[in-house]
Amino acid sequence: MRRPSDWTPRLAAGDGALAERLAAALADDIARGRIAPGDRLPAHRDLAWRLEIGLGTVTRAYALLERRGLVVPERGRGMFVAVPPAQPPGPVDLCVNTPPRTLDTQALRASLARLAARIDMSGFGSYTPSAGTPQHRAMMARWLARNRLELPPSRLMLTSGAQHALAVAIATTTGGRPGTILTESLTYPGIITIARHAGHRLQPVMVDDQGMCPDALDRALHTALRDGRPGQQLIYVTPTLHNPTAASMSRARREAILGVAAAHDAVIVEDDVYGVFAAGDMPPLTALAPDRCLYVSGLSKSLSPGLRIGALAVPPAFLEAAADALAAGATMAPPLGCLLMESWLEDGTAEAVEQAVRAESRTRTALARRLLGKHVAPQETPGFHIWLPMPRPRAEALAMAAAARGIRVTPPSAPMVDDRPGAPAGLRLCLGGPSPEALTTALNDIARLVEERDTDPAAYVAI
Repeated sequence: MRRPSDWTPRLAAGDGALAERLAAALADDIARGRIAPGDRLPAHRDLAWRLEIGLGTVTRAYALLERRGLVVPERGRGMFVAVPPAQPPGPVDLCVNTPPRTLDTQALRASLARLAARIDMSGFGSYTPSAGTPQHRAMMARWLARNRLELPPSRLMLTSGAQHALAVAIATTTGGRPGTILTESLTYPGIITIARHAGHRLQPVMVDDQGMCPDALDRALHTALRDGRPGQQLIYVTPTLHNPTAASMSRARREAILGVAAAHDAVIVEDDVYGVFAAGDMPPLTALAPDRCLYVSGLSKSLSPGLRIGALAVPPAFLEAAADALAAGATMAPPLGCLLMESWLEDGTAEAVEQAVRAESRTRTALARRLLGKHVAPQETPGFHIWLPMPRPRAEALAMAAAARGIRVTPPSAPMVDDRPGAPAGLRLCLGGPSPEALTTALNDIARLVEERDTDPAAYVAI
């Protein structure tokens, strides 16, 4: 017989709806092990009485947790904390930047079952516009408005994930011809792949603890003009939770970057896939300069990697070119993905999962900073990766030592645009994939490796 939980009822701090605060408190205490898998939660009426809230509030909170797969109802017995599946044996993966899993298999199956009851061949058996149906574009526009960017659906295109949106943005702004892209000296490996495949040259721009440096960008744009590359220049930048350094720009830094771009008539491709973590009053570059920026986002980082729906917002002057670039690579936005997006946005699953991802990311970032301390770069915005700055030989040696202990990390060379000796380098650790237990063990192992190297340079072999 499963025991009732001895959980002390509470509401999470904040000014959100009571149901959301109750769900957040329960989810946090489940994640921290204060409520064990298989425990029975308090009955609806008992919990409502103890917290002096309405019965309907408890019902809504439990429904939020059930959609996330954290609890399961049993007819006639009550609500129980879900028992997670056993983690498969093997290496701990800290090299894939995936959000923490906050929706389990049972909840996903329930979502798909609800979707199956709605779908019919009248919609699924025909082609839709390349950029998505007007309804789905409007839904994505409303979703982005919740995360700091308001724009008309007519300027928004749906893609097969943010990586696809980024490739379309680059093709749109370069006309499909090889050119030069200015980007951070340490940058998202995906843009390196896109540039290499399309024949573009990446020009590194120095970064600091707020990301791309305006003075360095100005010098790079002057150099481009001096070297005989006149005309419109292209900048790729990640202002929020820069990948890999996890730096985020202040409002002043964003305005300075836009000022430099305007002075050189440069176009910006803004990667905002981590915008879900930004402060509510921190606007995207696109909100400040909508006619100069192409905006890339998506649902894979904020909800689930399997939901491959990207968003590309373009200025009116680029709409025709973007439509051509999109149609060249995709006949239409993924139909099933768009229908699942519609379902999740309508029934509240998307909002619940997004809140859970943010909460779990705060917990995991705090854990990493506690275990690795001074070795972690400053990070104003919690997310699901951290950066350990260090010389490249040391980073490569540490990566090899971690691999020998069954821990996969991002190869130090992967995000490097500037590979000259002495260029900034380090190790990115992705926190979202492993279970909390596996993550804690892996971070403890890495902390020991780093400390050993600090006290004994021969503790692991440098290359």
